[in-house]
Amino acid sequence: MDVTEAEYRPLPGQIVRVIRGREAGRYAVVIGFEKPHFVWLVDGDKRKFGQAKKKNLKHIQPTNHIDRDVAASIHADGRVTNAKLRYALNQYLLHIGEGKGE
Repeated sequence: MDVTEAEYRPLPGQIVRVIRGREAGRYAVVIGFEKPHFVWLVDGDKRKFGQAKKKNLKHIQPTNHIDRDVAASIHADGRVTNAKLRYALNQYLLHIGEGKGE
């Protein structure tokens, strides 16, 4: 069953794969949502927290993984460190590299 963009709203801390644009194929973390259909993405490396990328929902592929530490930091402080973002993405990529991913 396909999820339409009206039904889908990514959560802070959710890891997504960029499928369109210059950063296609890279993974990023959602730090915010902007109606009607945009998300703010960061990776803690090339795209730091202070310079988030605004991306259309049609141009990302969500994963089932939400990093709890990142989500908790965003919820508590409204921000997250770039080191924590890099760690979350590295752990996720190690996880799917072992064949335990989605």
